Amino acid sequence: MAKAKKPLPSLEWLQPRVQASRIISLVLFVALALLIAVWNLGFADLHGARTWVVMCIQLLPLLLLAPGMFLGHARGHAWTCFVINLYFIQGILAAIDPSRAVFGVLETIISFSLFCSALLYTRWKFQQDRKLSGE
Repeated sequence: MAKAKKPLPSLEWLQPRVQASRIISLVLFVALALLIAVWNLGFADLHGARTWVVMCIQLLPLLLLAPGMFLGHARGHAWTCFVINLYFIQGILAAIDPSRAVFGVLETIISFSLFCSALLYTRWKFQQDRKLSGE
């Protein structure tokens, strides 16, 4: 027996949630990039490595995701959910090291929050698009 399709939420219910989750996602996306930049420029002990090389390696995935995030594409937010797991893992590993514990905890919290908000945006945006198309 096939499952019955669940009805889509109303546009009045979806609209504020789509806007709020997008704004939260963008703020957290920028906050993560700033956290990484500030940490590497001001506090990181890179043991002689070039700062700009380390920053480029760490910020490259975020730069690749930036167009989709800033344009509000649901697929861009979905890809962010996949890639942001790298920063979550990096944050957990940094939180274990006492010299980087504050950075690690902040990175973990920001990346987890970004994952949740981008996931909700993706879900609600696709539902809103389906509802607008007449489904």
